[in-house]
Amino acid sequence: MLEYVDAMSSARRGLSWGVCVVALLTAACAARVPAPASQPAPAVAAVPETPDPVPQPDPVAALIALSEQHFESGRKELEAGHLDTAKTNFNRSLEILLEWPGGARSEPRIREQYDRLVERISAHEVTALAQGDGFTEKASEPASIDELLAISTFEPPPPATKETEQAVAQDLQAVVHDIDIPLNPRVLSYVELFTGRLKGYLEEGLGRGAPYLQMIQEVFRAEGLPLDLAYVPLIESAFKPNALSKAKAKGMWQFMRGTALENGLKHDWYIDERSDPEKATRAAAKYLKTLYAMFDDWHLALASYNGGPGRVQRAIKRSGRDDFWKLTSTKRYLPRETRDYVPLILAAVIVARNPAQYGMNIVPADPPAYEIVTVPSAVDLRRVAEWAGTPVQTIQELNPELRRWTTPLRETDYELKVPEGTASVVNARITEVSSDELAPLNHHTVKKGETLLSISKKLKVSRTDLAEANYLSTKANLKAGQQLIIPRAPTLLLAARTDATDTVVPAVDVTPADVAVASQPVVPAVKTDSAPEKVIHRVKRGDTLYSIARRYDTTVEELKEWNRLRSSAIQIGQRLTILVDSGPSTN
Repeated sequence: MLEYVDAMSSARRGLSWGVCVVALLTAACAARVPAPASQPAPAVAAVPETPDPVPQPDPVAALIALSEQHFESGRKELEAGHLDTAKTNFNRSLEILLEWPGGARSEPRIREQYDRLVERISAHEVTALAQGDGFTEKASEPASIDELLAISTFEPPPPATKETEQAVAQDLQAVVHDIDIPLNPRVLSYVELFTGRLKGYLEEGLGRGAPYLQMIQEVFRAEGLPLDLAYVPLIESAFKPNALSKAKAKGMWQFMRGTALENGLKHDWYIDERSDPEKATRAAAKYLKTLYAMFDDWHLALASYNGGPGRVQRAIKRSGRDDFWKLTSTKRYLPRETRDYVPLILAAVIVARNPAQYGMNIVPADPPAYEIVTVPSAVDLRRVAEWAGTPVQTIQELNPELRRWTTPLRETDYELKVPEGTASVVNARITEVSSDELAPLNHHTVKKGETLLSISKKLKVSRTDLAEANYLSTKANLKAGQQLIIPRAPTLLLAARTDATDTVVPAVDVTPADVAVASQPVVPAVKTDSAPEKVIHRVKRGDTLYSIARRYDTTVEELKEWNRLRSSAIQIGQRLTILVDSGPSTN
């Protein structure tokens, strides 16, 4: 058996050796014999690539996008107070959809966009009417005097530190003041307050007041008043021209209405000169001189500026003391706010005269650059802003004495401030527009038996506003035929919102390719020579003379002529006579 196994192993070793020899001989032969040339692969016919389909423009999407662009432009113009430009853009956003072949109702997406635009424009109209319709009084800002006196009443200022006392002592020796400032704990405690907790308030107020200080000091210097008193508005209003206190004192100098009238400031339904910085400063100089003449003491004069001269005179008489500090050493004679007012003013003067000494970081506001335009009749400030290319807020800030968005009704030479470089443009536009178109005025002709009360109830306006807007007493008697201004804006009408199915819109030859670029203009209908027919149109909400003119294929000018309208103002329920062509029209 073992012999058999050995024989088989030898045979396997011989076979393996033979295989190796054959393999080596084959490799050697392959090295000597050249390999045949490789054959090229058979050509495969090229398959042409199918180009991706070119996306076709969606004319409806392009139309909606163009409409949306005009709406957004109108919204931005409305935010700036530019009503005319806003109305133009809003109208155009709707007209683009109405010009689609078949009208805005013929395609679902266009119909949806049209309805959405009408809702959005209506919402903007309601907001615009609420915020300012030409007659809504401009909002005021809180007066700082209320907050400062509340702090002194409920949170007495902290006692001054040694550092503050030393700084003030050095300051009073180095800086010459033209009113007496005693170094007492009451003044020092307010310096501590202004350089600590209220440091930001003082920095902001001094920065805001920087454009006014030179003017105030020039007025006071001319009147022979102490220049230190130029900082009284820092406490009264933080130099805000439109500040209004809880007691209804107004303006930078915080005049009560009666005191303002006594010192030459005008106040009526249209203007309040308490808010005019220069006019109010001249009135303040006059009033301060009067108070000083009464008391021959600036501390008592300042106390009277706050509490009234009569109250201070009675306190002096009752106490037998004519020194402010002795008079206010007890609570018996003057209210706390008047006792605190004088040290508040003096502390503010100390810091304001030498702000670096107290670590103040003041960033002066830039003085407004303006020109003056003489307005011949009432004009809407929103029109002026549009002509000047500036937000209406800018015009309001330049003219803070205007209570509303219109200049006074009876002023024929009102001086209106406009941004520098715009006077020539505004003057030119004023001359181009009729006086009836300059301001948003509604008129009412008084009928026999009507009174201010009956008219106010009928037209849903305040009787007081109705009287004051017309320079009348609330008890004034009216005469038949008398013209009254109604203190309510005409329908704002930011866009003609007549439904597409009710609006006469001539067919327009518009191709999809054209729509992708711009909408086509409306082609006016050709009138026939048939006799005109009289139609009575009752004004509905959303109607404008422009939308009515389009509906009846006429012009705004003809509507005005037929109805003897002096302006474009119309009211809901008003009946308009319209002459229309009785024959058919062709396109």
